[in-house]
Amino acid sequence: MTIEEAEIYALKATDWLISNQDLVEAFMASTGVSAITIKSEFHDGIFLAAVLDFLLLDDNWVIAACQAMELEPEAMSAVRQLLPGGEKVNWT
Repeated sequence: MTIEEAEIYALKATDWLISNQDLVEAFMASTGVSAITIKSEFHDGIFLAAVLDFLLLDDNWVIAACQAMELEPEAMSAVRQLLPGGEKVNWT
């Protein structure tokens, strides 16, 4: 998967999150993000990574989002690794 494909996946996940009123409110409450920020940062890689980090907190959210997007749930963590801050750390 390319970075561009990962960003498209994350954009779809963000769109799904925004369409889910209860969940977007939980996202805004837990991150401190406002509706204005969501609109202005929608295409920012760091913001997209934050959306995936939030969704990855709950398997049910991942499954629901991926079913709605017709995407593989297993891909979400791989996508997250391609976005800013998702690099694996080698501690040795």
